[in-house]
Amino acid sequence: MVATPVSAHRSPARRFVVAFLRAPLTADTWRRSAYALIALPLGVLCVPLALVGGPAGRVQRRVARALLGLRVTEPARTGVRALAHAVLTIPVNALVAVITGYGWSIVLLNIAYPARPLVGLGAGGPDDWGGPSPAGVWAFHAVVGGLGALLLMPWIVRGLTWVQGALVRALLGARAE
Repeated sequence: MVATPVSAHRSPARRFVVAFLRAPLTADTWRRSAYALIALPLGVLCVPLALVGGPAGRVQRRVARALLGLRVTEPARTGVRALAHAVLTIPVNALVAVITGYGWSIVLLNIAYPARPLVGLGAGGPDDWGGPSPAGVWAFHAVVGGLGALLLMPWIVRGLTWVQGALVRALLGARAE
């Protein structure tokens, strides 16, 4: 008798809910977040590296492979394409870094809402959402702002890094002929 995996008995809706709830805890989420944040400085550093004929394309492909899991075949010539990727993706990478950094900071700031006055980010009075008690204010921010953003950020980061990965494939991968 062959054992059937437990996941085979779950409905598609249940598998979706489990994946949605687990996403903030996966290594893939944090690797993608790291890529979203380091792609901008990496691209800026690769501009002069590509200008002097250095391995800018190889560096960019290796980081994409390590953090996004992309397997991109190296083309025969990469100099101009590596420079084009480094320069053309700077605006995209800047936008992705800002969205990612802001999104994860929203999670932290809302879950740690009572600590805001300690770091000079406002007192959080009874007129704040969730009032009139401080416990209500904190609970509202922690649940809606903190946990809500915590559950959404992995999917936002996944979409943003998908765009970055598509640019790596298009500009740094071997062309099919």
